[in-house]
Amino acid sequence: MKKYMFGILFLSAFGVFSCGEVENQADGKVQLTGKVENAPEGFIILSQFTDARPKVLDTLEVNANGEFSYQIEVDTPTFYDLNLYGSKSVRLALLKEDVEVNYDFSNEGSLDIKGSKDTQEMLKIETLMSNYQAEVNKLNEAYYAAMSANDTDAIKQIQVQAMQLESNQANAVKETINSMGSSFATLAAVGLLNPKNEFQFLDSLVAKLNENYPDTKMVIQMKQQLDEMRALSMGQIAPDFELPTPDGKMVKLSDLRGKYVMIDFWAAWCKPCREENPNVIRLYDQYKDKGFDILGVSLDRTKDAWVEAISQDGLKWTQVSDLEYFNSKAATLYQIEAIPATYLLDPEGKIIGKDLRGPSLESKLAEIFDK
Repeated sequence: MKKYMFGILFLSAFGVFSCGEVENQADGKVQLTGKVENAPEGFIILSQFTDARPKVLDTLEVNANGEFSYQIEVDTPTFYDLNLYGSKSVRLALLKEDVEVNYDFSNEGSLDIKGSKDTQEMLKIETLMSNYQAEVNKLNEAYYAAMSANDTDAIKQIQVQAMQLESNQANAVKETINSMGSSFATLAAVGLLNPKNEFQFLDSLVAKLNENYPDTKMVIQMKQQLDEMRALSMGQIAPDFELPTPDGKMVKLSDLRGKYVMIDFWAAWCKPCREENPNVIRLYDQYKDKGFDILGVSLDRTKDAWVEAISQDGLKWTQVSDLEYFNSKAATLYQIEAIPATYLLDPEGKIIGKDLRGPSLESKLAEIFDK
């Protein structure tokens, strides 16, 4: 499962926004007003996102005409959820501008938001995610159909398309973030990027956010996470480690310098790892004489299971493990939270690829060796 950083992402339903001009507020208070028509039974509930989870702030009073008004103390960039009678969720990004929300339950497309430019910027994220999800759904349907028909060629082609879709999506997210200028609404988009592959972009973005919104909790948290990842970012020298082979010989990662090396974190109990092994064996055989090598790092708990899996799968490259599961010295050093996981290094030991497998690994190796 893909696990990206920054637990502030909440993109399920932003609604449709329209532009409106309001004056900046200087007293740390934002006025939330609006009107609902043809509403069902229930309440309007305002929640604030704190550490990715909404915290209920209050239930808003609504008059006989469906109008409401509520003042919010806002002293830092903050995301809110306005739940309309349990049937409509409106996401708000508030700091210094008042905001007006109007909605008619008899017309699903009637949501109208005035004010709060940051809230309106989030429309770009909603559009981006909506289009992406539609493409993902299509690929999922095609994949399940290919699996049912046991069509291996179609499955491989779909995997290639999925890899390209993810790459295109990452580029679109970065373009969208850049188009949002200094808006703190970019905070709601960064969670769409894989920090392993987009470290430099995120590092630059967080530095700008820190300048524009100093002492903001969400920005501080992002900066801390990036600082922890800095040693594992693209272009950095991969941290060295030393672990034993099954026969007890100690091997250092740096012993393999001079070749392109893939560190392959796997385990006998990991089904996706085992399913990927035939592909890795094929690529190893294809490129080993051109300067490609692999260092397998097992996260097994027992030597018997580890050695048996090596034999069953016919793994030909160096294997090491301290049999400490996810507490393995190497797994901790490389912040491994799920497997399979890989790091590809150049002959100088610099990180040039992460989490490559299947078509993505084949494509990267072809790029390096088939020139």
